[in-house]
Amino acid sequence: MTRLSLHHRGFEEYVASLGSATRKNLRRKFRQTAARAPITCEVLTDASPVIDEIYPLYLQVHARSKLHFEKLTPEYFCRLGLEMPERTRFFVWRQEGKAIAFSLCLVHDGTIYDEYLGLDYRVAFDLNLYFYTLRDIITWALEQGLRSYCSSPLNYSPKLHLGCELVPLDLYVMHTASLLNPIFRHALHFLQPTRHDPVLRKFPNAHEL
Repeated sequence: MTRLSLHHRGFEEYVASLGSATRKNLRRKFRQTAARAPITCEVLTDASPVIDEIYPLYLQVHARSKLHFEKLTPEYFCRLGLEMPERTRFFVWRQEGKAIAFSLCLVHDGTIYDEYLGLDYRVAFDLNLYFYTLRDIITWALEQGLRSYCSSPLNYSPKLHLGCELVPLDLYVMHTASLLNPIFRHALHFLQPTRHDPVLRKFPNAHEL
């Protein structure tokens, strides 16, 4: 996964710390979105009242992903907020009353973990929702005094330009046929999901992993 240090006084100061091309690109995207109908954001600890609106957004992102793990259920999202309300935050974005994006985040020990994103792909690209939602989450985290923002694995190219660094993430797997596990153990090195991603080598701390 990736981590972004949150030592800035606000989102604009963070943007100012990025490369010139990235700054211009972000500001252009935000101007484009601002020219459309207003978008609101609410932060919830319990997804139950909005699960019928946000779960289809999660399914859209899940369906487009090239790499799949498990498919989460509506019950998972609802139980998470009920079991860990002090750590769970659901960010829900609306345009003209309709949910167009959401993000499930977990907060722990000064860090916000951006775990799952849901998007309405009918408007996601026109509204630059990936970057718009990221802006709101980072802004909220800075206001809460959090020290870092962590994002889930994959989609590394924008994270590189946004100033993130790589963080190791261990995956534990076991073959259903126990006799194959010794062979499987040696093969895992070549089966890492990100092994062949050329973008990873461009991160400044790639040599540390």
